[in-house]
Amino acid sequence: MLTSVRRACLAIVFAVLAVAGGVVLTVLPGCTGHCQTLTATTQELPQASPIEPPRITINPGPRAEVEPVGEVSVTAQSGTLAGVTLVNDAGKEIPGVLAEGGTSWTPAVPLGYGRSYTLTVHGRGPGGMPTRESSTFTTVDPAYQARVYLNSTAYAPLQEGATYGIGMVVVARFDQTITDKATAERRMTVTTEPKTVGSWNWIDDQTAHWRPEKYYAPGTKVTVDAGIYGTRLGEDLYGAQDEKVSFTIGDAHVSIADDATKQVSVYENGKLVRTMPTSMGMGGSETIGNTTLSFWTPRGVYTVMDKANPVIMDSSTYGLPVGSRLGYRNTIPWATRISMDGIYLHQLNDTIWAQGNTNVSHGCLNLSGENAEWFYHFSRPGDIVEIRNTGGEPLAPTNNGDWSVPWAQWRQGSALK
Repeated sequence: MLTSVRRACLAIVFAVLAVAGGVVLTVLPGCTGHCQTLTATTQELPQASPIEPPRITINPGPRAEVEPVGEVSVTAQSGTLAGVTLVNDAGKEIPGVLAEGGTSWTPAVPLGYGRSYTLTVHGRGPGGMPTRESSTFTTVDPAYQARVYLNSTAYAPLQEGATYGIGMVVVARFDQTITDKATAERRMTVTTEPKTVGSWNWIDDQTAHWRPEKYYAPGTKVTVDAGIYGTRLGEDLYGAQDEKVSFTIGDAHVSIADDATKQVSVYENGKLVRTMPTSMGMGGSETIGNTTLSFWTPRGVYTVMDKANPVIMDSSTYGLPVGSRLGYRNTIPWATRISMDGIYLHQLNDTIWAQGNTNVSHGCLNLSGENAEWFYHFSRPGDIVEIRNTGGEPLAPTNNGDWSVPWAQWRQGSALK
């Protein structure tokens, strides 16, 4: 049986063994009533070789041709980066970001097209061994570059910090034909706060429209970021520069023009604020040469595009000669446009007798001077104008009818569907 002294002695030894890690302890023979000498041997950690170089990966390799964004980096798998410089063929140094601890480096700005660059890397091995490496590469020199313009449906530039209506549609218009629409769409992001589900819809090979599934909530912050620079958008076609704009959604303005009552009911944030008698399109059609013109006001969901006071309305602009039976050229005040082909809510006091009871216009919504002026000041681009119960063809998507397209159908127009 172990004496209490020997048990205490062994307990001390085992406790030390449990926490010693790299220390090996030995109990000498002959430990009886008293603990005898303990000897300790420390295992030394291997020292890094002072001549071992760092292991560094440089991307791209020598004489490579790369795109101007996202393909240049330096990484230390062992050792550290002491310094990295990137200089173009004009002798300009490109700023970069060296990670904490010297493990990696990347350029801080995109590179240019059709340039030559020299990347020089200074590193140190695990034991402090200094090294120097360099690599020279070039960037692509595309035959074509595409610019993108961020517009409203009236093709006016979206204004930074502006306030728009709850139906505001973003138009991305390219100055070149885009064959790789999926890549272009991935580079065009729309961020909203609060978050809003939305989608791009390609109208043609140069134009994409973005709208939410449902109207924006008032106060929504919207940021459109078209980061296309350096991105391949087609055969030998790359993005020329990035574009970005932010705006805010204002109060909910929804106007409903009902041909059954010939009244325009105007709502603000769900509350009826004005009712205006109107006279809409007289209906029927006229054939001029090979073109048939309709005089209905198409039913559907429009948005306010722009406005002017006054605007010159000339029927020859859509194929109806001024001197023909129904032709005209007039200067019209307080005109708010809602369609690509020139449908306005505007003043026309000559038809006050018909407003609220008879349709006599070529397709516009005639209002009294007082109502037209009020609506002009009330409206902003992106406000909703819904026209109901009229005859003829419904509003075409290409005629500012983005909101007349069912959501499932709208999403099919995305290149990422």
